[in-house]
Amino acid sequence: MEFKEFKVKLQDNFKKISEDATHLFEVSVDKDELWETYLSNFPIGTNEIYRERRWHDCSCCRTFVKNFGNVVIIKDNKVKSIWDFEIGDTTYQPVIKALSEFIKSKVVSDIHISKLKKIGVDKNFETVDGKIKEWNHFYIELPSKFVDSSDRSVGDIKGSFRDIKNVFKRSLDEITEDSLLTVLELVSQNSLYKGEEWKSVLNQFLVLKREYSELSLADKEIYTWEKSVIVGGVIGKIKNHSIGTLLINISEEMDLDLAVKKYEAIVAPENYKRSQPIYSKKMLEEAKKKLEKLGYVESLKRRFAVIDDITINNTLFCNRDSAKAMNSDIFDEMSEDIPVNPKAFSKIEEITINDFIKNVLPASESIEVMLDNKYMNNMVSLIAPNDIDSKTMFKWDNNFSWSYKNNVTDSMKERVKLAGGKVDGDLRFSIMWNEENDNKDDLDAHCIEANGNHIEFGKSGRVQSSSGMLDVDIINPTNEPAVENIIWTNISKMPDGVYKMFVNNYTNRGGKSGFRAEIEFNGQIYSFDYNKVIMTGRNVQVAEVTLLNGKFTIKEKLPSSVSSKEVWSLKTNKFIPVSIIMDSPNYWNRQKGIGNHHIFFMLKNCTNNENPLPFYNEFLNQELNEHRKVMEAMSSKLRIAYADNQLSGIGFSTTKRNKIIVRVTGQTKRMLKIKF
Repeated sequence: MEFKEFKVKLQDNFKKISEDATHLFEVSVDKDELWETYLSNFPIGTNEIYRERRWHDCSCCRTFVKNFGNVVIIKDNKVKSIWDFEIGDTTYQPVIKALSEFIKSKVVSDIHISKLKKIGVDKNFETVDGKIKEWNHFYIELPSKFVDSSDRSVGDIKGSFRDIKNVFKRSLDEITEDSLLTVLELVSQNSLYKGEEWKSVLNQFLVLKREYSELSLADKEIYTWEKSVIVGGVIGKIKNHSIGTLLINISEEMDLDLAVKKYEAIVAPENYKRSQPIYSKKMLEEAKKKLEKLGYVESLKRRFAVIDDITINNTLFCNRDSAKAMNSDIFDEMSEDIPVNPKAFSKIEEITINDFIKNVLPASESIEVMLDNKYMNNMVSLIAPNDIDSKTMFKWDNNFSWSYKNNVTDSMKERVKLAGGKVDGDLRFSIMWNEENDNKDDLDAHCIEANGNHIEFGKSGRVQSSSGMLDVDIINPTNEPAVENIIWTNISKMPDGVYKMFVNNYTNRGGKSGFRAEIEFNGQIYSFDYNKVIMTGRNVQVAEVTLLNGKFTIKEKLPSSVSSKEVWSLKTNKFIPVSIIMDSPNYWNRQKGIGNHHIFFMLKNCTNNENPLPFYNEFLNQELNEHRKVMEAMSSKLRIAYADNQLSGIGFSTTKRNKIIVRVTGQTKRMLKIKF
């Protein structure tokens, strides 16, 4: 066979194996060794000395073999070299066999990039003894798909592909299948911020991971080269993306909630709040087994508690005569619908809650409380198990729990904390709006300090010399209540004088419900309601707080609302009959309390029309702590069975300062202000 035919066979083979390929690869070889393999494997007598060198020792062919002889194609995780073909010739077959074996003994090390379409020299001519002699050489014309015409250097391009491949392999090695399944489950639950954007990538990577896991060590190297040039940078470098951080942390068995928080710290905006607790299918299955083993399944079914559920030992007071007098007339009933201004009782006798329980309740026949607007978030319900004899899953000796309105005791403070703000300081000014998802205005909390410094959105996140800072600034309210917060953390840095606090509507977007505000100092919360439309650019003065010699005083600029609102079937700013006064269940039966002590004033005809949480993780027995994420999620999904005669009312934590006005009837009638 003539060399020319050998060359054509090589060209045909390359065309065949590269037809479906998208990229060419290189194996790592010593190029001199590769060339020597070519020369030394010709059969004896077929590569003799011609002139000064051996017959096939041609400079053109040498350049081709050294620069292109190590090129391979990867298809279906199999390496094919340009020398993998049969020609049935005794001269050249041993050479191509040796070259093929040599190339396949090496590892793929790089992508092959060519700036030239023509590889090698097809032929040249020489005059020998007066005649023109044609010399043929190795030569291939590359399809356009293998020729790079960009301005980037070959080294730069190869480095980029090599970087993707290396990160891709580390991703496949370090990210576990379980972590992928867990994150995909979180995405399907809508529990992961921007998780849906990664769903397709995660599913594709999961397929690649499963294929990769079935391969031998050597095949894994080939696989990552073949796939990395196909999947591109997003999947190839998944480990380096935010979702990759989450996957790696889960793969390394970091607590799931902490792993998600770290992910959210990278991708979530400042005011983002996850809508659901984080748990996986595996966590759910393990929690179910534990609940079944401990006999708590029936305890999960909850309902509103009614008076028949409790005993006299569970109560501090029971009003046996809370019904209206039989001889009342229509004028008496109508007069009770007139709202009362709670400020009218500012000078009445004050008494501590402990003295009230010890000295007043024993002689009381009936009690009424002034349901002030500011207590709307103190509304509370007692929750009982469907099966009153079911096993308690709580830290205390009964299976009763309780839940406040909006599922928090201090709704505005909790919202501020969830938004990333501080609530524990010497002075706090917070506002909240869009509670009914009906006010998308851009409201801003402002304060002009005693030294004239103006704390507003332009200084958001910056601590002022007074220690004051606007640490929550919400521009676009979502479908949840929005808050803003100004906090002063060091009274010693605050100059004496007046601090003027007001709300500005930067942009009116059709909101009509106004806002609520809180000012807190010395453990006392001052609440304000403003339920009017605020036009763009308008300021609403809330209050002026004066600091003098280390003490705060307040001058209210926004009148406290005395208009009556309706909450849980009751009208506010009215006296409401109390049916039962009780400790929270964690203090029943004279047990040593576990957790905060609450006092509940259960009110006549009070009907919770929300869906309260049946329990909180902090209530649960220690043995359920390992399943806290599943239990939290379960609590948010369970429904409370409705009851007309439910035990609902207002509750107060004895650890928080507060006051409530009561009207007590016994041997005499008294008006008292109870201090917590």
